[in-house]
Parts: sequence; structure tokens; C-alpha cells
Amino acid sequence: MSINRYIPHLIVFPEDDANRQIANGFIQDLNVNYLAIQILPIADGWPKVVSKFTNVYVSEMQKYPQSMMLLLVDFDEREDRFSYVESHIPEHLKSRVFILGVKSNPESLKKDIQKKFEAIGEALAKDCSENKNELWGHPLLIHNKTELERMIVSVKPFLF
Repeated sequence: MSINRYIPHLIVFPEDDANRQIANGFIQDLNVNYLAIQILPIADGWPKVVSKFTNVYVSEMQKYPQSMMLLLVDFDEREDRFSYVESHIPEHLKSRVFILGVKSNPESLKKDIQKKFEAIGEALAKDCSENKNELWGHPLLIHNKTELERMIVSVKPFLF
């Protein structure tokens, strides 16, 4: 089933399969409105997330003003990764596009907390629906705090 592009919805664009599995776990949480979220096929690397977003999804978002997009990337311990990705988001779309990811990579988070990727996604969704920061407060995720707060204001009303 596909989303209705004429009502508020979130499109998730994962860099790789680990991020896709986390996103799949997120939508399995019973509090998530799975009809308002779509997970795209993996991009196969963060540079391809940026490229495909710029070349394909910018025009899609212009056609559908209710669309919001999450670019789910590994930060690979690179402090400049967020600003680089953000610099490719047109100014008029910045309020509807979000960038989140693990500080290093999802495999490091999985190893550290001893959970499968989908269980990580479910735990993150539970944190969001219950207004908690248990897993979001983890050292490999805490850097997302500002972006997550910005995102919650926009997507929580229709996603939970």
C-alpha cells in the first residue's frame, strides 16, 4: 500500500540496508501510523542519498507540499557530514527535510546495545511516542538531538 501524497506523510531514504532495517523496525511500533510513512529502497551510500535527493526528490517534494523527507545516513564519525548533506537541501525545503543517523554506523550501535536493527528501530519509535530519550540519548545517537526536536514538531502530529 502506498502513502497518500496529498496529506502529511514522511518518506524515509536510507543510505544502506542497516538503516533500512532500523526504519522498518520503527514502523512496526504499534503507535506509528504506518499509512503515513514510506521507506524507499536503499541508496547504497550517503553520497547517493545526496545525489538522488537532489536529482529526483527535490522536484517530487515541490509537487507534493505535504511531503516530508528523512535522509537516514551514517555519519562515519565525520563532523562535517551533517552540514555537507544539509547544504544540498534547497532553502525552501529545509523545513520539510531532516537528516538523522548513527554517529559512526548502525553496526557499531547494534554491537554496543546488543539489539538487532529492527529492534533498534522499534525502541526509537517507542522513545518518540512516549516522549523519552532512552535510546536517542545513547552516545552514538545523541548528536541527533537538535534535528530530532525539529523533526518531532513537524511529524509527530500525523505519525503517532
